[in-house]
Amino acid sequence: MRILVVEDEVLIALDVESVLRSAGYDVAGPVGNSEDATELGIGADIALVDVHLSDGQTGPSLAGYLSQAHGVTVIFATANPEIVAADPHAIGALVKPVFATDLLSTIEYAVALRRGEPASAPPCLKRLQA
Repeated sequence: MRILVVEDEVLIALDVESVLRSAGYDVAGPVGNSEDATELGIGADIALVDVHLSDGQTGPSLAGYLSQAHGVTVIFATANPEIVAADPHAIGALVKPVFATDLLSTIEYAVALRRGEPASAPPCLKRLQA
């Protein structure tokens, strides 16, 4: 599975990338804006997307694009989950700060969903209400 990391805070982005690579995932990015994410999203299976990026509050529209145009499974990682509470393009939101164990359990859940395997959402994943 290829995971796209979309996060404009460099230290957070590098930490997320490190955790995912250490767990054996193929990581695209990290990138901090929607334009770069749009380009890298073509080959992604899963995207971890912040709501506020360097080009504004573009995470929700990016999630819609990635999901609809490329079939990417989107997970928000944000300190403001209320902004995406009704977003139909993501499977849920991780509330920042995100801990490595929560990140990995959520990615494992997303991988299972993509494979069509039975899976239960981890408690750390805030489910979105469409």
